Amino acid sequence: MTARIFAYIAHKAGVVDDSAAELLAAAKKIDPAASPTALVVGSGSEVDAVCNSLCGFYAEVWKIASDSLAYPNAELVRQALVKVLPQGCIVLVPHNHFGIDLGPGLSIKLNAAFVSDTVAIDGVDGTSLRAVRQEFGGAVSTHIRCNIASGAVINVRPGAFKPIESAAAAGKVVDQSAQVRALTTKRRYLTTIVPEAGDVDITKEPVLVSVGRGIGEKDNIPIAEELAEALGAVVSCSRPVVDAKWLPKSRQVGSSGQTVKPKIYLACGISGSFQHLAGLKGNPFIVAINKNPKAPIFQVAEVGIVTDMLEFIPELTEKVREMKQVTA
Repeated sequence: MTARIFAYIAHKAGVVDDSAAELLAAAKKIDPAASPTALVVGSGSEVDAVCNSLCGFYAEVWKIASDSLAYPNAELVRQALVKVLPQGCIVLVPHNHFGIDLGPGLSIKLNAAFVSDTVAIDGVDGTSLRAVRQEFGGAVSTHIRCNIASGAVINVRPGAFKPIESAAAAGKVVDQSAQVRALTTKRRYLTTIVPEAGDVDITKEPVLVSVGRGIGEKDNIPIAEELAEALGAVVSCSRPVVDAKWLPKSRQVGSSGQTVKPKIYLACGISGSFQHLAGLKGNPFIVAINKNPKAPIFQVAEVGIVTDMLEFIPELTEKVREMKQVTA
C-alpha cells in the first residue's frame, strides 16, 4: 500500500471530535503500517489548540487556517483541501452531516473514488479496496470493491471503528495555510440556533435508556421510564419519537439532536441509522434490544438482544429491582 492517507478532523470550540481516533483505526484497516496525516481546517487560536492536541496520536498534522474557514462551509473546505492534497491520496471523512456535504464533491475535485457510510474495511488487494457500506437507511449492508488507483474519499460512519491503543506519537504540525490563499463561496454562514434547554440534560447522564420507533406509541413510554428509574438512568430517544411528539426535542440523540457521552447506552427499538449514531460519543457500552436481527444497531452493540422490547423491558425492569433488593 503506497497511497498516502489523510484524516479530516472534526472539531468544535477547540475540542477534537471522537471520530479523530476512529479515523486512525480505519486507516490501519486500509494499511496496518499506515501513519495517516491529520487535516485540521479552521481559524484563529482554535486551530492551534486542535493541532497541538492531535500531535499525541498523529505523527503529522496539517494546519489549514483562514478567516473564511471560521465556520465549516463544505464549499470552502473543498477548495482549501484540493489546493494542498496530493494526487492519488486517500482521505477519510466522518460520515456526519458535514461529511456528507464535503465528501462527494471532494472526490470529484480530486478525480478519486468515493465510498459513503463505510462501516467496515477488509483491506486492500493491489488497487482494490474491500469495504462494507450501508444503504437504504441502514437496512442493507453492501460488500464492495473500489478501485483506488487514483485515490479515494471514504466517509466513515462514526462509531463503526473502535479506537485502537497505540504508542504516543511525537507529532509535528505542518502549516499549509499559505497554499490556500483566497477562497470564494456562493453561500455564507448566518447564525447558529441553539436549542432550548429541556427538563433533563441528557448530555451529562452516565446511563441512558433510549427508545426508538419500536416503542410503538406514546402510551408505551412509561415502560422505558420504569426501567430508567430502576437503573438510575434517564430516558432519551431517536428522532422518530420526537417527530411523533412523544418526547421533547431535548431528549433526542443524534446529528439533529443532542450529542451524548454515556457510559452505558440501552438502545431499545432503535434501528441504528448513522444520523442517530453520530450523536453517540465516548465509546459507550451499547446494549441493543430490537426484534429485527438485521438492524444496523447490532453492528456497533456490545450486547445484542433480538426480541420484542415491549415484552422484554418489563421483565428486565423487574430483574433489576430484584437485584437491588438483594444487595440492599
